[in-house]
Amino acid sequence: MDTVEYEPIGTIFTPFEDPDGMPIQPSGDEAARGTVVLEPQYAEGLADLDGFSHCILLYHFHAGEDGASMSVEPFLDETERGLFATRAPRRPNRIGLSVVSVESIDDNELAVGDVDVVDGTPLLDIKPLVSGFDIPSSTDDGWVAESHDDVEAKTADDRFL
Repeated sequence: MDTVEYEPIGTIFTPFEDPDGMPIQPSGDEAARGTVVLEPQYAEGLADLDGFSHCILLYHFHAGEDGASMSVEPFLDETERGLFATRAPRRPNRIGLSVVSVESIDDNELAVGDVDVVDGTPLLDIKPLVSGFDIPSSTDDGWVAESHDDVEAKTADDRFL
């Protein structure tokens, strides 16, 4: 298979210096704020994003160890689960995804809310969240359905460091 390489388009700045104690999902701390700073040549790409309530940040997991296990104990469960049925950060390709609220845009800076990303995270892309495209009318949340209420009480620990 061919090698795939990406260049970061910016950096995500947050109050979370490392994963330990960070919210495990954006809904885990809706008060958490961050700033996405794009490289200047990408600033024009933020035009019109302020018309959306939320956007999707795609980023590189830069904190923690390399290497993925295909079976993990996720933060919301005490049962080993298949990696691809979790949001665990140690993955074959260290790509993260977060849905954050769009607070404001100033030149090449995007202020976001509901952030669950480690400070200094390399940003790969931004996409608007479009409810008609991204939210199916019917979903099944698998094993996570039993743990939804726990997401606000859980924070990351050292299991993936």
